[in-house]
Amino acid sequence: MFSNINRGKEKFNRLFQLLANKDNKNTPPRDGPPPTPITKGLSLLATPIVKKEKRQSSSRYNVTKNCELTALSPLNEKTPANEREQLLIQKLRQCCTLFDFSEPLSDLKWKEVKRAALHEIVEYLSNQNGVITEAIYPEAINMFAVNLFRTLPPSSNPNGAEFDPEEDEPTLESSWPHLQFVYELFLRFLESPDFQPNIAKRYIDHQFVLQLLDLFDSEDPRERDFLKTVLHRIYGKFLGLRAFIRKQINNVFYRFIYETEHHNGIAELLEILGSIINGFALPLKEEHKQFLLKVLLPLHKAKSLSVYHPQLTYCVVQFLEKDPSLSEPVIRSLLKFWPKTHSPKEVMFLNELEELLDVIEPAEFQKVMEPLFRQIAKCVSSPHFQVAERALYYWNNEYIMSLIADNSQVILPIMFPALNRNSKTHWNKTIHGLIYNALKLFMEMNQRLFDECSRNYRQEKQLEREKMSQREELWMQVESLAKSNPEWPKMCGQMDNLSISSSQNEFEENENCDLTYDKLEQESRQPQIQQQTAQETREIRGERNKDKPLLRRKSDLPADSGTIRALFEHKRTDDFLKTPPDVNKY
Repeated sequence: MFSNINRGKEKFNRLFQLLANKDNKNTPPRDGPPPTPITKGLSLLATPIVKKEKRQSSSRYNVTKNCELTALSPLNEKTPANEREQLLIQKLRQCCTLFDFSEPLSDLKWKEVKRAALHEIVEYLSNQNGVITEAIYPEAINMFAVNLFRTLPPSSNPNGAEFDPEEDEPTLESSWPHLQFVYELFLRFLESPDFQPNIAKRYIDHQFVLQLLDLFDSEDPRERDFLKTVLHRIYGKFLGLRAFIRKQINNVFYRFIYETEHHNGIAELLEILGSIINGFALPLKEEHKQFLLKVLLPLHKAKSLSVYHPQLTYCVVQFLEKDPSLSEPVIRSLLKFWPKTHSPKEVMFLNELEELLDVIEPAEFQKVMEPLFRQIAKCVSSPHFQVAERALYYWNNEYIMSLIADNSQVILPIMFPALNRNSKTHWNKTIHGLIYNALKLFMEMNQRLFDECSRNYRQEKQLEREKMSQREELWMQVESLAKSNPEWPKMCGQMDNLSISSSQNEFEENENCDLTYDKLEQESRQPQIQQQTAQETREIRGERNKDKPLLRRKSDLPADSGTIRALFEHKRTDDFLKTPPDVNKY
């Protein structure tokens, strides 16, 4: 039995490796938003499960009472031309029959008839021209609406706890064997050279778009991937619906930010918006600027930011590239929403901030550099080494360093106390090396200013010591007065372990402000040499690098191999979304 379990684990691990390669094989183009990963909740190794209840939910359909279907004649190039339209309509109407997938073994024969008909229509639209006539539009769009628009099941896991999109595996849609072909058919329909938006707009209206947006809360990432592409195609073809689509997406975000804080499709909607923003005409309309300030920036407050942060960052950067004057309100908003106790979220903010600084104009940088570097100084002083490390990596960015060099008179006095203090007191040795590297670069920029900051720092420390001495003297006087009180002998027994006088900072004796270039050069290299030597030793011994933690989810939940296999087999219809340039009237 144990050998079977081990073989199952090996097979499961190979499947995970394939999944990792699947989601990382393509790099998004610079002019397109980063795609939302299908397997984002399952990209890390987890304990495989031997036997588990199947985690599939069936949406609430109005199931057709008479489910018996009869296979119709084949629809292909051999079908007589005068019969093709009517046969296609019959097959579309046949596909409006809905089945109950909560019972997998029920109506198997009729389910297969519908699946075959859907597949046949997909192939027919893909291989034949001139098949979408005016009579087909109402039938096809009605079939899409009947199959797709439904009440979604509540998001939950088998244990009844609230669904966590960051780590829980999704509950897949049990009716996917039919839904997949319906979505593929919808896309073939929209992308067909015969498709005429002027006719289709009678049926694809505001109500249709609203119902389509409701489906973005589906827990199945395969469905959200199809929905993303479908809505993107509708936005590109129906110019009259563009403003309405943007407004309704805004409403979804408003509900997410201020009411529910739960929605499964935020990343996909942001991916669509990233493509839309990329096509905005210049100058930006006031409506678009308000969308940035009132919708995109407040999205940084949500607890589940990590689920959609890459797509959100792309949208914000696109706005700054199109209108540099937005840099100040954007960066000030980020500083306002800066996390206080959530270190992983703080690292995400630092990542985004670096991308914003990569595109900021020097004149705009000067407007925000003081509050910005006060926050960076706090990050450098963070006891969480990943936060401090990520902030210190800014000194490896050439463009940011050029901005710092041009404004060193303002930035160095802000950063010097934090850098100097943590160069000795931070618990992580790697941080020491990065701090010495930053100090060395500051010294190279402006030796005179560096020496002045060092003197000012020593003077401030001297003043602190003098204040501490004065405080100690005052406490000694208070203690002497207390001893002169007749009640002192009675109380002294209770105060044996109480020290009234304060003590010096234990780290002060380690703080040395006499920094020279040679010392900084030596100190900045020392941690790198130690790290390299330790790495070589581990490689010789075949040991794992303990400084680099193993990637894992927040908890070791068992993973369902069936779910992983289904997600792995899903093929994206469009890896990277691109919207044609917008015109200002839309």
